[in-house]
Amino acid sequence: MPKVEINIPEHLEMQVTQLVEQGEFLNREEAVEGLLSTGLKAYKTSGPLEDEDPAFEDDGMMGHEDEYVF
Repeated sequence: MPKVEINIPEHLEMQVTQLVEQGEFLNREEAVEGLLSTGLKAYKTSGPLEDEDPAFEDDGMMGHEDEYVF
């Protein structure tokens, strides 16, 4: 598995340490990997969609400004 070195603010480091101490994760490495994975999944499901057609958004749903068409 590739290794990555990061610098994080002290308050985030304290939160990771606290999660490990509370038994949420076995160690810091597992905590960072788990939290990063969860964050990436959340971003992927709620983040911007690259293949969305911006013209579709400008015209409203199916070209109707004041109603939803299914």
